Amino acid sequence: MSPQSFPNDPKKPSDPKKEAPKKSALQSYLPVLILLGALMSWNFYKSSGQQPNEVPYSEFFQAAEDGEVKSVEISGEKLQGDWIDGHTGVSPEGYDFQALLPGFADDELLPTLRKQKVEVKIQSEEGMYVFYSILNALLPILFIVLLFTWMSRRAGKMMGGPFSGMMKGRIKKFEHEGKPEVTFDEVAGQKGAKQDLAEIVNFLKHPVEFQRLGARVPRGVLLVGPPGTGKTLLARAVAGEAQVPFYSINGSEFIEMFVGVGASRVRELFESARKEAPAIIFIDEIDAVGRARGAGLGGGHDEREQTLNQMLSEMDGFARDDATIVIAATNRPDVLDPALLRPGRFDRRVVVERPEREARKAILQVHLKGKPVGSGVDLDMIAGDTPGFSGAELANLVNEAALGATRRNGQSIDQIDFRAAYDKIVLGEKRETKLDPEEKRRVAIHEAGHAIAAHFSERTEPLSRVTIIPFGMALGVTQQTPQADRVITTRPELEARLRVLMGGFAAEKRFMGETSTGAASDLQKASELAFKMVAHFGMSDVLGPIYVEHGSEHPFLGRSMGSESNASDAMVNTIETEAQSFLSRALAEADGLLEEYQAHFDALVAALLDKEILEKEELHAVLDLDKGNEAALNEAST
Repeated sequence: MSPQSFPNDPKKPSDPKKEAPKKSALQSYLPVLILLGALMSWNFYKSSGQQPNEVPYSEFFQAAEDGEVKSVEISGEKLQGDWIDGHTGVSPEGYDFQALLPGFADDELLPTLRKQKVEVKIQSEEGMYVFYSILNALLPILFIVLLFTWMSRRAGKMMGGPFSGMMKGRIKKFEHEGKPEVTFDEVAGQKGAKQDLAEIVNFLKHPVEFQRLGARVPRGVLLVGPPGTGKTLLARAVAGEAQVPFYSINGSEFIEMFVGVGASRVRELFESARKEAPAIIFIDEIDAVGRARGAGLGGGHDEREQTLNQMLSEMDGFARDDATIVIAATNRPDVLDPALLRPGRFDRRVVVERPEREARKAILQVHLKGKPVGSGVDLDMIAGDTPGFSGAELANLVNEAALGATRRNGQSIDQIDFRAAYDKIVLGEKRETKLDPEEKRRVAIHEAGHAIAAHFSERTEPLSRVTIIPFGMALGVTQQTPQADRVITTRPELEARLRVLMGGFAAEKRFMGETSTGAASDLQKASELAFKMVAHFGMSDVLGPIYVEHGSEHPFLGRSMGSESNASDAMVNTIETEAQSFLSRALAEADGLLEEYQAHFDALVAALLDKEILEKEELHAVLDLDKGNEAALNEAST
């Protein structure tokens, strides 16, 4: 699939030898500007100040009375002439002198000239006067217009301003030449989404079969899903499988500074696609132009609303019988205009979810194709350790692993590269922070508290690693890996998660005698979870099954206003009290586990201070010791 410029799609490549080099705007306007500048300078010279060879009128009149003037030529207020004795000064017109006549009539001038037998010529100035008047009026205007045009074009090229390509379409057209670039086989996972989109492909390939029983293909398909899940890739796969022209544009490219430009681009897009129907139009991030009209602070936006209205008309006009299908992608379907989502426009909504474990493995295999992979790489383990990763995040994981293998001069991508890449993406860069012995011991106690609560609580996810090496913003990390992808979480599982979050705080309080700022992140997550358990999940025995929306979000981000809440002050107070009771109970239970398994705790702290990082096998070697075998525990702790 090769991108081409739109709408000019040359079918034959141009010959660079035959193309004349393009002149810049400055080169085009420079001769005109020079000519205008010269004319303005000459005009200014002609009409301002004292000219060369100009004599005062009184001196000229006295010379005329004395018989020193041979001939004169009068043109309006201007007088030129020659002396009898031939003065050396020569005017631009070839006369010896020039002078300006007074604005009032001098009745003695002509009789004096006749008396001295001076040759007098009268030159009409009407034509030249009109010419000079027009020239004086037009030259500055023309100069300013040309200068402004040149400056605007230059600014448009440098800054992408509103005058640079304002009306030029930004649509990308992909033509298929032979084998398609992207097919469904290259989109790992997403079985449900591919099944829905396969019908679109079949219609574009065999429209008669669908029309035989009166079926109508969906005119619009909306791909909904989190960022990075492959919505754009699926749209290109549809075009690749169907072997039809594929027009692509981003929703933000419709919006311009001037009202009407976006609507014009919508018309241009649909007209071009219909000429080559069957075809596919793909609009990425459609929420940029398809937001609900008249919603949010500050009212509507004329350009966006006109563009949306034009899109609504094009998708479901009076005569819509072509085989043009619109595929749009968004991760914010809640902000789209209802008129855009109704049947007849976007008839089908395809949910593109985050991949499950098997799909993650298949995605890793796709991105590892053609790369040297070590024999010890376990894709099942990597897929299991990356729950919630999108396709883009998995691609980034593979790329970071390849970069890490390159940095260590490896011959292949090994398991240690994937582990380092995972740590970099999830935890952040390893920090060079040096902790003093007391701080290091506190971090070890804190992380050991999390680990004890996670290992000895029921309904928790198994431990995979504990470290006291600073990563990112964290001084230590306790990682848990779910055994399977979960969609629903029960109350006992959430209560166990609260115990794990409060385990670090409880360990510091019990074994250090005082708490520290290191528990701030844990307390924030635990408080948010406890609030949702009470107000959203109906897990409070006091409140019962109720959903209460409370809490302020920034309104300019498209979220709820801070003042909007269906909860009274008494209800909010009850929710906060219940959430506090959930946290207090979790803290007490975590403290009870630390007291019960103190020998395991001591052994784990000692192992962390010694090795700084414990993997899954080393953790089980310490934590799975028999509680009654005190000798073995003492040996492990030493």
